Amino acid sequence: EVQVVESGGGLVHTGGSLRLSCAASGFTFSSSDMSWGRQAPGKGLERVSGIRKDGTTYYADSVKGRFTISRDNAKNTVYLQMNNLKSEDTAVYYCAREVLGTAHWGQGTQVTVSS
Repeated sequence: EVQVVESGGGLVHTGGSLRLSCAASGFTFSSSDMSWGRQAPGKGLERVSGIRKDGTTYYADSVKGRFTISRDNAKNTVYLQMNNLKSEDTAVYYCAREVLGTAHWGQGTQVTVSS
């Protein structure tokens, strides 16, 4: 069964840091492009970062310079290091496996940034 499971969310103060993890199973992780997205209350899903199978990364302008995506193919895990968090980063964060341009999202983990 193809599965991605996010963890590492929580409550953090403005300016703080969190590292999200996404454990993948049921598919060849090292050959897969992976993404992180988020959905804030009352808003649509925003793709914030991605990492291709060759290690190429991309970021939304809203997180560039603050978030870092990485992957560990030996552990079938993708990470999202989030620094200098802002209140507008509050959202449910989702991990996805990208297949032919379609994202297959996990269940998500809540990140709340409070002042």
